[in-house]
Amino acid sequence: MVSGYTGWMALSRRVWENRDMSDTKKQPAAPRPATTVLLLRPSVPGEPNSILEVFMVVRHHQIDSFSGALVFPGGKLEDADGDARLRARCGGADRIGDAELAFRVAGVREAFEECGVLLARKRGQRALIAAADLEAIEKRWRAKLAKDEASIVDMVEAEDLEIATDLMVPFAHWITPTFVPKRFDTWFFLAEAPEDQVALHDGSESVDSVWIGAQAAIDEAAAGKRTLVHATLKNLELLAEGGTVAGAIAAASARKVVTVAPWVEVRDGRKWLHIPPDAGYRGGPRDMGPVEAKG
Repeated sequence: MVSGYTGWMALSRRVWENRDMSDTKKQPAAPRPATTVLLLRPSVPGEPNSILEVFMVVRHHQIDSFSGALVFPGGKLEDADGDARLRARCGGADRIGDAELAFRVAGVREAFEECGVLLARKRGQRALIAAADLEAIEKRWRAKLAKDEASIVDMVEAEDLEIATDLMVPFAHWITPTFVPKRFDTWFFLAEAPEDQVALHDGSESVDSVWIGAQAAIDEAAAGKRTLVHATLKNLELLAEGGTVAGAIAAASARKVVTVAPWVEVRDGRKWLHIPPDAGYRGGPRDMGPVEAKG
C-alpha cells in the first residue's frame, strides 16, 4: 500500500503515462452513477458543539476501486434505487427530482449494506429507526441486499418504512477524469448518523472502519498513516471547514454544488491536476510530476 494521499497521485501518474502510450483517439469510458455518504456525529456524545467526526472505511485490498484506501461508504446505483414505487416512501420527495432521488436512495441503501446504519423511519413517524428495531431488520435484509437477493423496494415495503432522503444534504459532485479506465459520476451527501445506531464495516468490501475527525484524517494521511485518494482528501478539507455537524450541514445547504471533473494540463514539462476554481475547495492545481519522455 502506498502511504499518504500521495498514493492517489502515484496511481494517477501511472494511469496518465499509460494513457499517453495508448490510442489517444479512444473514447473515455462512460462514468457509472454512484453515491457516497458522509455520516457525521459529534466527537463528544451529547455535545453538538464538539468537533464533528465522519465515518470512514478501509477498502478491501482485493477490491479494484481504491483498495486499501480510507474512503467514505458508498457504491454504484442499482436499478431499484430509481424505482417509481419508492417516491411515495421517501421523505421530502416532493422537493427532489427523480434523478437526485435515486442517488439519495442509493446512499441510504449503501450506508445500510456497508456499515449497518439505516436512515429510515417507520411510515408515519418522525423519529428514525431505533437500534432495538434495527437489529431485526438488519438480520432480515442486510445480507440479502448486499448479495442482490432482494432490493431496497422489497425491504421498505415489507417493513413499511419511509426512507429518510429528506435528511441527506448534497455536498459534492465528482466525475472521474477521462484518462482513468474505470470512471464514476458520484454524488456526495452529508447525513447525521442516528445517535443509537452503531456503524460497523461489512467485512467484505471494507476491512476496517473508524470514526475520525476530518482534519485528523488529513493529518494522518500526510504522516503516512493513511491512504486518501484525491477526491476524499479534497472533500475532507471542505468538511473540516464546517467544524461541527450542524456547521457542516448548514454550510453544505447554503453552498451551490459545482461539478468537479478533474483534468490534467501540461505546463513547463510538468503535469498539473486541475479542478474548477469555483467549486469551493482550497488550494490550486496539484503537481503530478514531470512529463516522462516516451521511449
